[in-house]
Amino acid sequence: MNKKRPKRDDDREERITMEIIVDAYNESEVWTGWYCYLENTLAFPFEAECVKSRKMSPLKTGERVTVVGMLDDDEGDGLGEMMVEAKWRDCTMGIPLAQIKGIGVDEKTAEAIADWHYWVAQGRQF
Repeated sequence: MNKKRPKRDDDREERITMEIIVDAYNESEVWTGWYCYLENTLAFPFEAECVKSRKMSPLKTGERVTVVGMLDDDEGDGLGEMMVEAKWRDCTMGIPLAQIKGIGVDEKTAEAIADWHYWVAQGRQF
């Protein structure tokens, strides 16, 4: 199934290039730029809803979680994804940020999540 990439968003591209991955020269540095941006911008904890079921995650579309932080970079690096730590049912687990959307989050948190979703939808990865 081939998804069409979203239309280029020049403002978002500028923010990603000049604020998130500025001075990043390899995949590891790009990953670190994204990790730091998300860790410093997302207002934890926040409620989120699964927007897409994935094989790597037990969440089903529409289920809710409480996102409590970024997954420790030692565990998330190498997956090619930004992972967040979330409380779901009776456990705490890592889930891909691309799998969720914030519910009732502040403007900066919503923008940061949208930035990551845009990056992924553009077919970029580490």
